Amino acid sequence: QVQLVESGGGLVHPGGSLRLSCVVSGTIFSIYAMGWYRQAPGKQRELVASITSGGSTTYGDSVKGRFTISRDNALNTVYLQMNSLKPEDTAVYYCNADLRLEVAGMLRRRDYWGRGTQVTVSS
Repeated sequence: QVQLVESGGGLVHPGGSLRLSCVVSGTIFSIYAMGWYRQAPGKQRELVASITSGGSTTYGDSVKGRFTISRDNALNTVYLQMNSLKPEDTAVYYCNADLRLEVAGMLRRRDYWGRGTQVTVSS
């Protein structure tokens, strides 16, 4: 029932910018946090940025000063503004949501993932 859909990926030249969006749909009671992870070929998935319901943000060391995470609570949407992109930013970017929702008649805290959106930084 819960679905996360990412958008905004694509091909960009080094130094360029992209804005990713992730929309959470379905019946949810609250969002504890949302974030972005990425996985490059042959590498492990890593945290890019996250934001809590209270607005606290966390960034991976490799993107600090270049990426900004934000949210629109009314739309259940999280954004990732990516500036000064580098070839090493090339990866599939996945949206993650830490949600409270009803499962089998009980409120549970669960993680959900989007299918990912490809970001390629190349000349």
